[in-house]
Amino acid sequence: MKALVYHGDHNIALEEKPKPTILKPTDVIIKVLKTTICGTDLGIYKGKNPEIADGRILGHEGVGLVEEVGESVTQFKKGDKVLISCITSCGSCEYCKKQLYSHCKDGGWILGYMIDGVQAEYARIPHADNSLYKIPASIDDEVAVLLSDILPTGHEIGVQYGQVKPGDAIAIVGAGPVGMSVLLTAQFYSPSIIIMIDMDENRLGLAKELGATHTINSGTENVLETIQSIVGDGVDVAIEAVGIPATWDICQKIVKPGAHIANVGVHGVKVDFEIEKLWIKNLTITTGLVNTNTTPMLIKAVSANRFDLKKLITHHYKLDEIEEAYQIFLNGAKEKALKIIIDNN
Repeated sequence: MKALVYHGDHNIALEEKPKPTILKPTDVIIKVLKTTICGTDLGIYKGKNPEIADGRILGHEGVGLVEEVGESVTQFKKGDKVLISCITSCGSCEYCKKQLYSHCKDGGWILGYMIDGVQAEYARIPHADNSLYKIPASIDDEVAVLLSDILPTGHEIGVQYGQVKPGDAIAIVGAGPVGMSVLLTAQFYSPSIIIMIDMDENRLGLAKELGATHTINSGTENVLETIQSIVGDGVDVAIEAVGIPATWDICQKIVKPGAHIANVGVHGVKVDFEIEKLWIKNLTITTGLVNTNTTPMLIKAVSANRFDLKKLITHHYKLDEIEEAYQIFLNGAKEKALKIIIDNN
């Protein structure tokens, strides 16, 4: 089969690999129909995760058809169309019992990281009964791909951890796919003000279309002064959705006393935490990796057309073209790329 294979820093290649097989009775083999590229995949490409083995197949988001099921799998059968969750969960360890599926002792984020992923024609999914979801016919396959990771990540780690509530003023720092997912799912909770902060005017324009009440270009405007002109003391919730020191710094400067800072971005270097200024503010600061415990709810919401997720999809490529797709995503601002769909059909 064809698969995108990692060979180290800035070294990936589309290669022929053996088709995966059932290794444990809880496994399922999926024929991947559509997948995508995540910012986390770009981090791997750039050498951010040297612990990843040479020869690893990348990717942790996708939609496919069940090809083969292990003898212990009860929820799925050959031919079912399923959403592949970015998080694998055994369902029985101490963390799974707390719904901390991202910390599953025999799972968590392992696809495209510790085991072969889904940027391939076929993929093996461990603990299938707890790690796959049937897709309603009312959800388009491309839209379903966005439910693998970005939508639950934005909702759980941004909105829920940030404790967004009716009437809040919130700021989202970073208008990439996850930041946009925060923007969409925050509207479930009726904040009065949603401020999107980014340096990309194209993305800020889309944020307005998707429900932002205000946008701030951090490359041309003084963010703190503009925030103060909108909400006075600061925002109730600041959500960091990039994972770099500059965006973290914005978050800790724009919050009012009693506020929440929800860090969603994946950080690769240390940041300055201004505890000498923030200790007095009675802040709540949260971090986390998505648990996907709200994925079933989000599937129902998407099925009911609560989101215009199609607007997040900007580019389409075939699996044969995935190396080119990585280059487009690496230059997302220049190419006006948000979410790229890789089609295996």
